[in-house]
Amino acid sequence: MNTPAPRCLIAEDEPLLAEGLRAELAALWPELQVVAMVGDGLRAAEQALALQPELCFFDIRMPGCTGLEAAQALAEDWPEAGSGEAGAAPFPLLVFVTAYDDYALQAFEAQAVDYLVKPVERSRLAACVARLQARLADRRSARAGSTAAALPGAPAPDALAPDAALQAAVQQLRALLGSAPAAGGRAPPRLEVIQAQVGNLVHMVPVAEVLYFEAADKYVRVVTAEREHLVRASLKELLPQLDPAQFWQVHRGTVVQARAITVAKREESGKVTLTLRGRPEKLTASRLYAHLFKGM
Repeated sequence: MNTPAPRCLIAEDEPLLAEGLRAELAALWPELQVVAMVGDGLRAAEQALALQPELCFFDIRMPGCTGLEAAQALAEDWPEAGSGEAGAAPFPLLVFVTAYDDYALQAFEAQAVDYLVKPVERSRLAACVARLQARLADRRSARAGSTAAALPGAPAPDALAPDAALQAAVQQLRALLGSAPAAGGRAPPRLEVIQAQVGNLVHMVPVAEVLYFEAADKYVRVVTAEREHLVRASLKELLPQLDPAQFWQVHRGTVVQARAITVAKREESGKVTLTLRGRPEKLTASRLYAHLFKGM
């Protein structure tokens, strides 16, 4: 039986660089199909979820969100294998294209993540292609073994077991997201009060009373036990000003005060459902942050 040609997505906001990478890949790997070329991080995650390619090349610096943030969104929303959804494909192999400094490159190397440095050299890309081809071959062998195990008379594989490719990517992304140095190299002062404006009134909301922050388009919802406020800011701006011992990021769009969490329920998908003190709604901690909730 013929093996389907592998497919890839290229996310690069500079058209000339994107086309150059596509042309080099076509020369080095003629069988590879480029199914989409996008120019921003948000569309990169959306298209990767929709098309489910085997490979993704993500530029680090893109409009909307970075390549790492696009990969984070992809890992949070990727369906589990065996979930019954249409997307039971393995999580794509990720290659980051970066112009970062040595510090960031050391972080990529430590996590065994494939990366390319701009301008991309053909010899470096050829080595990356060879590694990707070997990893795809390993995946096909592993899946063939799982199929054989499902034949009559053989032990049935555990359909609820987490997808190994997704879990490996989650581990790598978790470490990469935590390794980026703070902008300017200095931590900003802690935020004590949120100033939420409504008309000509400014509500002074003590940060200690906030149960959680949630991204909402160009705003952030600031939720206390009594009410909600909208502030025109981004979660990315607020997060460095919050005490990480008190406020835990549990999703790319949600930060929760740890003391407000009463119950954390681990789901079969690898995510965790959170119940908060004084609020009726449930929050979801993604796979990337599920490790925060472990019994003692």
